[in-house]
Amino acid sequence: MFLFLAPGAVDFVVPWWITGWYGASGVALRIAGALLVAAGLVVLVESFLRFALRGLGTPAPVFPTQHLVVSGYYRYVRNPMYLANLAIVVGQALWFASVDVAIYAAALWVAFHAFVLLYEEQAAFHLRRRV
Repeated sequence: MFLFLAPGAVDFVVPWWITGWYGASGVALRIAGALLVAAGLVVLVESFLRFALRGLGTPAPVFPTQHLVVSGYYRYVRNPMYLANLAIVVGQALWFASVDVAIYAAALWVAFHAFVLLYEEQAAFHLRRRV
């Protein structure tokens, strides 16, 4: 359910609200946008499934995983879900040739980065102290 609520709102509802899913871009931008959205969806769904099946939890801080997840995309990238969300939004910015959606993607990146610094890094610090 969290998959549809949080990323669904961030990745699709807000860009729809900004563009109405209308915009004029060339074929090359639409192809690039579609590839980014598709790649982002693959990474996002796989990462969510990995959290649920391997980590026995969710990405939501209120229902965290019971086990550390370091396989799949997490083996190569620290935050694949954030990157997937950004790819989906940037893909829509390209598809609709929307500067406003591109600005939203930049704001989203800043928000993700701030969350990592202010919450996730602090939580990791406290976990390391307990070990």
